[in-house]
Amino acid sequence: ILLVTHYQRLLDYVTPDFVHVLADGKIVKSGGMELAAELEREGYGWIDKTGAEIPQS
Repeated sequence: ILLVTHYQRLLDYVTPDFVHVLADGKIVKSGGMELAAELEREGYGWIDKTGAEIPQS
């Protein structure tokens, strides 16, 4: 099953094997459930379109 969502609460019912972040039609970051938790906590602003973390000043 491929599930695409922006809703963290959906993950209360489905435990993903993989979590991917897409930007401009490309996968720029991959991980597991910990990535989903980090995205919920921090948002998407820390990832640029190449998947690199944006330095915080």
